Formats: sequence, C-alpha cells, structure tokens
Amino acid sequence: MDTSTIISIKELPPEENMLPGTAACAGCGGLLTLRYCLKALGDKIIIVNAAGCFTLLTIYPFSPFRNSWLYTAMACAPAGAQGVRDALDILIKKGKLDPEENLKVVVLSGDGSAYDMALSSTSGAIYRNLDFYYICYDNEAYGNTGFQHSGASPFGSRTGTTPPGKEVPVGSQLQKKNLFDIWNSHKPPYIATVSPAYPVDLMNKFKKAEQFKGPKLFISHIPCPPGWGFDPSRSVRLAKLSVETGLWPLKESVHGEVEHTYVPKRFKPVEEYLKEQERFSHLFKPVRQEDALKSIQEMVDEYWKKHEFLP
Repeated sequence: MDTSTIISIKELPPEENMLPGTAACAGCGGLLTLRYCLKALGDKIIIVNAAGCFTLLTIYPFSPFRNSWLYTAMACAPAGAQGVRDALDILIKKGKLDPEENLKVVVLSGDGSAYDMALSSTSGAIYRNLDFYYICYDNEAYGNTGFQHSGASPFGSRTGTTPPGKEVPVGSQLQKKNLFDIWNSHKPPYIATVSPAYPVDLMNKFKKAEQFKGPKLFISHIPCPPGWGFDPSRSVRLAKLSVETGLWPLKESVHGEVEHTYVPKRFKPVEEYLKEQERFSHLFKPVRQEDALKSIQEMVDEYWKKHEFLP
C-alpha cells in the first residue's frame, strides 16, 4: 500500500474488498468501519473472526469477503491468529510459499471479546510480538446476544443487564475500560482509535501502521441502531457526535508515545450525543438526573484537561 498521507475522501481507494448484501443490521457503524479497513488492508489478508455480530457476515456458502476467513470462539482469536501466522512463516521458510504472496493476519472482534473474554490471549499475543492487525468494532455491549453489559459499556447506559430502575436509576454504574491504555502498557508498535465518520483519519492510520511489524490495534467506536436505540439513518451523525463532544478521542500511539490526530475546535456538550439515544433516555425523563449528566461531562473534560486541550 502507498504509505503517503491522503487529505481528502476523494483519495480513498476505489476498490471494494467487501461485497454488499450482508446480514448486518441497517445502519451498522461497524460494517462501515470494516469496509474502510478492508479498503486499507487490501484483499491479501486472512481474517480470524472472534464470535460476535460479524460472525453473521459469513454463513456458508455465502461470504461478503474476497479473502480467507476463519471463525473462532470469543476468547481465542489472537491464539488462532498465532497459528495462522506460524503456518505462513513455516511455508515461507520451506519454500512452499513465495514471500511475495505473504498474507496479513487480521483479528476481527467485537468489544465483548476485545475488552473481556479474549484479554488474556490478546495480552499473550502482544507479549510474543505477534505480527498481526487487531480490529475491534466497539458498540459498547454484547450486541449479538441481547445487548448485555460488556467491559466497554459506558457509565449511565441502559443495557440488557443494567436496566435503570427504582434502586439504580442511572443504569450502568461502571466506567468503560480503557482498552487503548491496556494495550499501550504492553508497548506494541502501533495502536489507534478510529471512527467510521472520519475515513481519511482511519485510512492514514492504516498507512502508518503498514511500516511496523508486530501487534497493531485499531479500535472503532461504532453506533449500533438496535442496541443504542436510534434511526439507522443517523449512524454516521452519532459517530461524528461522539468525536465532536470529546467522548471518543481520535488518537494513535507509536511505541507508547501517544498523539491526538484530531481535536475539535469547540467541544460540543455531551448531552447532544446522549439525547439522541434511547439507551440514555432515562437520564432525561421522567426526571433529569443532573448528577449523572454532570459526572459524564466532567469525565470528558478531565480527559482533555489532562492532555492540555482544555484550560
């Protein structure tokens, strides 16, 4: 892939490496992210897919992918990637595979796997410096089985297992895990957060990652129409609002050094993002939960103050 930086959406590669007509939900932000990721990676890849929403994309004998695809359980996609990488390396060493035909190994995972079930095997893969790409589509819950709470579910959200009620009106009382920092503590060569609303930023991050051998992570914050509760036509708008309110910082880390790749000129109030989703509606009616709303805004402000983008 040409590693020069692009500046416009008109410069995105025209080739499509994922065919239309999948079983994904209408307006799935993850599907849009995956389409951009595959434009960046090309078709010479092997996808190791942890169980999740995207397991539904390939149902024998149908597949939207132009490349090979391997299904694994939620906890072991990185281990599967290790096996695939080892097999490719052995074939090249024995002269049975031309190094020019070497394939990229890509793990595809939802947040339930990436933040929770597969964290142990992922840590092991990073520790072994496995040469692979890891794409996490983060819709902040176990979306494929009833939108249950995951380690990525944010404070104040309604999930299948954290319904707001008389005893706990706020919904989820836990804060979202910081997967970026968990990975960064291992000091892999490259980590990035991305968004389907910022495809140029996404594409340039894959271009930069191309130069590094070892573990490379891309976490995409993705709107989920049925889980979050909004009209599918507003998926990209919500993805953009999560960035413009400061809730989803776009950043990257190269060997542990973190830089933000986009900072809004003026941060919008987090309420603009929260109000558009049914999963946060209990924070506004029948009674506004001022303490919870204030806590969410303060959490965002503290992050940007820490990085000196707010006074």
